[in-house]
Amino acid sequence: MNIIDKYILKRYLSTFVVMLLLFIPIGIVIDVSEKVNKMLQNKVPFADIAMYYLDFVIYFANLLFPIFLFLSVIWFTSKLANNTEIIAILSSGISFMRFLRPYLIGATIVSIFSLLMGFFIVPKASEGFNNFRYMYLKGNGQNKMRQSTDVYRQIDDTTFVYVQNVNQNSQTAFTFVLEKFNRDNTLDSKITANRIKWNEKDSSYTMFNYTKRTVGEFGDVIESLPKKDAKYNFELEDLTPTVYVAETLSLGDLNKFIEKERARGSGNINTYLVVLYKKYSIPVSAFILTIIAVAVSAMKRRGGMGMNLAIGIGLAFAFVFFDKIFGVMAEKSSIPPLLAVWIPNIAFGILAIYLLRNARR
Repeated sequence: MNIIDKYILKRYLSTFVVMLLLFIPIGIVIDVSEKVNKMLQNKVPFADIAMYYLDFVIYFANLLFPIFLFLSVIWFTSKLANNTEIIAILSSGISFMRFLRPYLIGATIVSIFSLLMGFFIVPKASEGFNNFRYMYLKGNGQNKMRQSTDVYRQIDDTTFVYVQNVNQNSQTAFTFVLEKFNRDNTLDSKITANRIKWNEKDSSYTMFNYTKRTVGEFGDVIESLPKKDAKYNFELEDLTPTVYVAETLSLGDLNKFIEKERARGSGNINTYLVVLYKKYSIPVSAFILTIIAVAVSAMKRRGGMGMNLAIGIGLAFAFVFFDKIFGVMAEKSSIPPLLAVWIPNIAFGILAIYLLRNARR
């Protein structure tokens, strides 16, 4: 690594850090201005607020990491171009691809850091960030927001449960179905109820409009009652996982959780897979956005640095827009989560190759 490489790498990393240090306080100020009334109204302890903003910094930086990186590269590369430093470097016989090398080294450092953060640090920050929001700002004292519609669960090897809707406040689930199968996968019995209520006092359930169908060799046996109490080896909270639970798990725990939820037939499995795949796709985007930023800003333009920043901001927000849109589509439609998560990187990767080829000319 020669002097030019060290110079560019130092500018790459220092500008990125400065960009974070500039925008994160702005994000905190905006967040405080929006939530201060709610915090005062709920008499939130100062220690909880301080911890929330520590988690907020990590969560916010990870969420907007691609934009910060992209804008920082455009900023300092445009300054190099305006000072004719890039022209001098390329005129000395260094190819554009060789000029790009310190940028790629910087992208590698940032990507590794982002990957490790996403695996181990961001999940803990996400848990604190979301718990605070639902405890003091959204949940009226409930520290978690849970899945409440179309819940499927495998209780054990032979027992499956479905509820259409769950009301956490009244501890009641609606359209309850419990199916029990034999070892040969034939149906043994099926219980249905219009409504089922959890009784915390004795850990039992009260089922309303209860019907049980037991499959027999020579005919089925049907039992119907307006109300029936029973005990099962699951609690209502077991049926309703926290919506943001995947964001709060480290890599190993997340993989185990996804396998467990897949075995249970969870309707939220695509949401969890999107979280998993983004842990890998976001660091890769550092390389793609770095190449695009250099290709866009390495040449002098009539509008100067302002034009480069305008183009950069437009591309950065387009990337975030595509990332969010396809993430939601993966959760709500039949698009495979792996494909949906990687489409923005693939599309902008093609754009990066195109821009790089033109920049080299």
